[in-house]
Amino acid sequence: MTAPRLLGAAAALALSAMALSACTGTPETTPDPTTSSAPTQVAAEPTASAKPTPTADADPTCETLITADVVASYESIGVTSRESPMYIGSTEVKGGLLCMWANYDQPASDSGQIYGWAKLTKDAAKDAQDELVDEGWVLEETDGGVYVTESPDTALVTDDDGYGMTYLFTDGQVTVADTKQGLLLIEWPKG
Repeated sequence: MTAPRLLGAAAALALSAMALSACTGTPETTPDPTTSSAPTQVAAEPTASAKPTPTADADPTCETLITADVVASYESIGVTSRESPMYIGSTEVKGGLLCMWANYDQPASDSGQIYGWAKLTKDAAKDAQDELVDEGWVLEETDGGVYVTESPDTALVTDDDGYGMTYLFTDGQVTVADTKQGLLLIEWPKG
């Protein structure tokens, strides 16, 4: 390094040191301890505000439709959601929500998770079930509701029990997931 550049660098370093010491100020002297026995008030540490819990009359979002733990797990590995209208067969369910969770920063693949929810009247539910069964889906009535699952012959992804994409019709609503086991992650409506 040449002398003028060395001197310039030394001057810049000295100015930086002076600026830093000017920002920090001079140390204050510590006051003498008192003999007072009065307790000292200490401000409580601020706590992180929790997200408000959605109410049953609120509209779901992709982040509130499934459990907070699942959302946090997805987000920790770069998986985010995209929202779209919900369809059952050829019919769009007005006010319905369909969420596709995937890593959209990666090249396209067939990996992703689907979760959906909608309010649905009894008549609309029956029409939807009939259309799906006519298309080869399998209907299964249980005490917990009516499950309609895509045919195992055409399912691309299945859970441990062999169920692919599945709708669960219960009183006044329908949920959907890419597998029957995936329905367990849906927690809507909150209550």
